[in-house]
Amino acid sequence: MSPGEISKRVVLDRIAWIEQMLEDIRSLPLDNREQFFADKRNVWTAESCLRRALEALLDLGRHILAKGFGVGVSEYKEVAVKLREKRNFYNLPKQIKKSGGCLSDWHSQPGYTVR
Repeated sequence: MSPGEISKRVVLDRIAWIEQMLEDIRSLPLDNREQFFADKRNVWTAESCLRRALEALLDLGRHILAKGFGVGVSEYKEVAVKLREKRNFYNLPKQIKKSGGCLSDWHSQPGYTVR
């Protein structure tokens, strides 16, 4: 697999989905344990939103690996390991820091092609 273009649309869609899932979790009665567990739907909602947010985060990582680095992964457990390897090689935190530390500005860094 050879590197391609990281899709800005994919990145922004995944980030938006993660933010939506976190917002849905925050809307639950998290400050009152009894109230939270009084309705079983709260537990199921929290679990579902957390799982979906993690899936979106890992899908985003898989997209960055595939399109940005030409690295394919078949299992979610490989995503973090491969991203860490690439971070160490390309010193990504330094590049993100140059952009002001904002993930949304990451796509404009030199060496990354984003559609």
